[in-house]
Amino acid sequence: MSNLSTTADDILRCARTLIVAGGYNGFSYADIAAVVGIRKASIHHHFPAKADLVRTLVFQYRQEVEAGLANLDQRVPDPVGKIRAYLGFWEACITDQSLPFCVCALLATQIPILPEEVAQEVRAHFRMLSSWLSSVLTRGKNQGSLHLNGTAEAEAEILIAAVHGAMVSARAYGDPAIFGVITHPMLERLNPPP
Repeated sequence: MSNLSTTADDILRCARTLIVAGGYNGFSYADIAAVVGIRKASIHHHFPAKADLVRTLVFQYRQEVEAGLANLDQRVPDPVGKIRAYLGFWEACITDQSLPFCVCALLATQIPILPEEVAQEVRAHFRMLSSWLSSVLTRGKNQGSLHLNGTAEAEAEILIAAVHGAMVSARAYGDPAIFGVITHPMLERLNPPP
């Protein structure tokens, strides 16, 4: 997908912002055309249907997340630091409003209305994230730095649910600090003080 034109990139950036603000049905090609400054026909040229646009957006989003996690794996050697950095990334994004909500988390709440090809991409994102977190948690357990109450896979799902739930709460209360109020105890539970 890296061979997309600048116009297609602009369309995708705009669609991401609109999805985070209002979900799958919260925008139209007319909305994108107005923001990007192009005709709707130009959007259809790049993405014949809305499902094509959103599927491409989610695919790219997942690639960005995978690259970010790979970079995190290289930069941060210890599992506790990886989890802290993952939580810190979202806390910063929610606080500065650069990415106030995970695109895939928002779309996951809308799976019943999503076209199947979009839903598949959203599920693939969750599988990838769960796999990464499970591997980090397993390493931390094996090294003795993380305390798990269940399997690494179950703890990964709990962490995903807590992070995404914290996003919902921060949005509902209009208070970015709520994210940390919810997620900091998660890290303390996984890595209790000696």
